[in-house]
Amino acid sequence: MERVTDRLGVIVSGGFWEPYQALLPEFVRDTGIAVETLSGASQGTGPKTIGWQLEHGARIDVVILSREGLDELAAGGRIRQGSDTPLARAALAAAVRLGAPKPDIHTRDAFRQTLLDAGTVVMPGSTSGLFVRDAVFPQLGIADRVRAKVLPRGTDSTAALAAGEADLALGPVSELVGQPGIELVGPLPDAVQLVQVFTAAIVDTAHRIAEARRLIAFLASPRAAAAIRRFGMEPAGASAKSA
Repeated sequence: MERVTDRLGVIVSGGFWEPYQALLPEFVRDTGIAVETLSGASQGTGPKTIGWQLEHGARIDVVILSREGLDELAAGGRIRQGSDTPLARAALAAAVRLGAPKPDIHTRDAFRQTLLDAGTVVMPGSTSGLFVRDAVFPQLGIADRVRAKVLPRGTDSTAALAAGEADLALGPVSELVGQPGIELVGPLPDAVQLVQVFTAAIVDTAHRIAEARRLIAFLASPRAAAAIRRFGMEPAGASAKSA
């Protein structure tokens, strides 16, 4: 029998992890609802993904991940119908090791050359990294010329960059802002940009539906907007209209 706890179970992808961590104490303090949080990649394969953890028994009430990842879960019947709520938008960006020269990425051609000049480019094996590998590199005609590594999570990418194991990291801006040992270069050019919408939803097997709704409403409210913007994202839904 599945174990039911007195805590609200939440799993969050890297793109919304930082604002979520900043906001959670306020939610817990105001509501008295205890929360247990896991992390996972929005898309991809293996045990570090949200989908894998759900399939292997993680006790989750709320998922927060990219819209692309949520659509996959919904297609598999894992999401409570009508519960999805957009929280924030995050553009793709680039970062370098702290103190390293910032390359030119302002135009499509400049970004292409920067990729070719980079020793190693790292990116997460989730929505953003899969988009760059499968859409951007072929569009730029350099799929077989970029020295790229797709790592399981955004934190793996930024850690590799900070450690000198890579020269450029790509991913959602929210996974690059404020990370130790690295420095944001800026957003990718519009021609190769993907703006991800990080979205919350209730899992089909959720036990704490009322508490799940309260958390999602809080994260989508104007009270969450400042924390969301602090990590380079733009609030979506109610936050964007009211903040």
